[in-house]
Amino acid sequence: MLLTVAPLKVVGKAEPGQKGTRVTFLPSPATFKITEFDFDKLEHRYRELAFLNSGVRLFLTDARHDEPKTIELYYEGGIAAFVKWLDRAKTPLFPDPIAIHGQRDAIGMDVALEWNDSYYENVLAFTNNIPQRDGGTHIAAFRAALTRTLNNYAEKSGLLKKEKVTLTGDDMREGLTAIVSVKLPDPKFSSQTKDKLVSSEVRQPLESLMADKLAEWLEENPAHGRAIVGKIIDAAAAREAAKRARELTRRKGAMDIASLPGKLADCQEKDPAKSELFLVEGDSAGGSAKQGRDRHFQAILPLRGKILNTERARFDRMISSKEIGTLIQAMGTGIGREEFNADKLRYHKIVIMTDADVDGAHIRTLLLTFFYRQMPELISRGHLFIAQPPLYKATKGRSEVYLKDDAALDDYLVDAGVNMMVLETAGGSRSGADLRHLTDHARRMRTLMRYVPRRYDPAIIEVLALAGALDPALDRDGRQARVAEVTRRLDAGDGAGRWTARLTEDGGIHFERLWRGVTDHHIVEASFITSAEARKLHTLAAEQAESFAEAGRLVRAGAAAQADAEEEAPVADDAETDGAEGAPGTATRVVAVKGETRVARPSQLLDAILTAGRKGLSIQRYKGLGEMNAEQLWETTLDPANRSMLRVTSEDVSAADMIFTQLMGEVVEPRREFIQDNALNVANLDV
Repeated sequence: MLLTVAPLKVVGKAEPGQKGTRVTFLPSPATFKITEFDFDKLEHRYRELAFLNSGVRLFLTDARHDEPKTIELYYEGGIAAFVKWLDRAKTPLFPDPIAIHGQRDAIGMDVALEWNDSYYENVLAFTNNIPQRDGGTHIAAFRAALTRTLNNYAEKSGLLKKEKVTLTGDDMREGLTAIVSVKLPDPKFSSQTKDKLVSSEVRQPLESLMADKLAEWLEENPAHGRAIVGKIIDAAAAREAAKRARELTRRKGAMDIASLPGKLADCQEKDPAKSELFLVEGDSAGGSAKQGRDRHFQAILPLRGKILNTERARFDRMISSKEIGTLIQAMGTGIGREEFNADKLRYHKIVIMTDADVDGAHIRTLLLTFFYRQMPELISRGHLFIAQPPLYKATKGRSEVYLKDDAALDDYLVDAGVNMMVLETAGGSRSGADLRHLTDHARRMRTLMRYVPRRYDPAIIEVLALAGALDPALDRDGRQARVAEVTRRLDAGDGAGRWTARLTEDGGIHFERLWRGVTDHHIVEASFITSAEARKLHTLAAEQAESFAEAGRLVRAGAAAQADAEEEAPVADDAETDGAEGAPGTATRVVAVKGETRVARPSQLLDAILTAGRKGLSIQRYKGLGEMNAEQLWETTLDPANRSMLRVTSEDVSAADMIFTQLMGEVVEPRREFIQDNALNVANLDV
């Protein structure tokens, strides 16, 4: 509900460039369950609006952090620029998209399209800037005009004379990226969510405009027209080859449900709504899964190795793949636009169950690519899931705990370690939730430190961040003062007092230390000090810089300290002493202190807490599902009462298409950029 606070009034003249409308919206927690904004989703939606409204400049600012993040969204090319942006990780057949604009019968129409080197169609529809996920009359008009116009052009140009193929609409849309945007006074949709346009008055004007303008463009660009028709003919030939392969397979009975693949261990349940199919990595894991499953409703299909990357393979090559053919047979839906029928799915839960390592993640991504590109309806219907098998088993005495991944193991060890330890600092003791908070900060520091170049001493970089020497706002004098604090902390950390440091001419820092008669040199280059990694380290370290201003002692607490004391034994030392310490030659008794660690940096705190958490613990790492016996696999991954599974969804078609193109496509550069842009966001990297 929107309430008027006051009527509009004139408050003065606007400054140049400051005209516009500002809307402030604050969700009420009494009305909305979720009041946290997702910046990425907002950015995606405002980017769409900037493309759809050429020349409009939008600014999106996230002021929830110490350093507000602002992005500017401005595109003069309109939806043609939108098409190029969607295809930025693909290779187009011609330089600039086809742009069609017009207005007929009070309906504004904008269409932009181009073909690329992929094998998939990506057409987005909008009505009055509102996206239609399920298309509607404007998409029907666009496809009808596209098919008729390209068919006519292919016939008139003589390009089909040497080819014995019949072109279809699906052939013409292979590798097509298009935006269809219409604006009309009173649009009608099939539902409140406006996912499908049903206004019939849109079809005839759009189909007519599209046919006229596309035919005109083809006549003016014969070279590009031949390239388009050539790609369409290739698609038709591949479709015919795939059809022949399917017919041959069908004659052999391979696609018959009564002849299921031999690898498949089917279930007894015949109701698809109650049946589950687990796609398992390898025969070893498949054997454990077959023994551990509930045969009544759980089927197991082992897949050998990594399946074909369907992002880079045409349809005819894909269905000739043995593993993919086996998968299609097991599901019973058929494959391809002509034969696929989601209603024939034999299992309403398709569960991808791979190892919890990097190879398992790769196989999972290949399977997700197959389902998203070839059977997206299974995803939209909610039939696809990802199993969450554990990577570790922690045993202490008779108790056993299964842990999903490295992050879960760290959580478990930190919980155990924090309960055993107390950090004694100049400002007092820290334990319990307070110590846990400090340890979680140390874990985040460790994550960032992984991306510091290996040529640097991690202890020096960590102390640089804690002392504020990586602050990007520092001038040369200010940085030199912070560097002096760094050497003091390094000396306190190793107790030697031998560190010196100076700034280099280019803004780097040269550290030097005499250690056991050898001089060590460590140079931190200016390029790192001004890098994004250094800025992130500075921001994160500043949160707890005061906690590590002076070295502290991490000691065992409570029952843990008492248990250690009972285990301690006196250690004799025969060193001679002088003066009041005792007569020469007498033995001095020294008792070793157990369970105490000097802590000057977050990494030292984290290592000590993790070590304490491991005390008395046996940890088993499962390299693969095959290392788990049938009972373990059932109770951790298969049992509906205990298991954890992720449902695969696709909320944003264009974003999902971009991710699969980046990660699985032919072009390497977008994939490299993706890795570089997200390197510092990785929390669990298995290499």
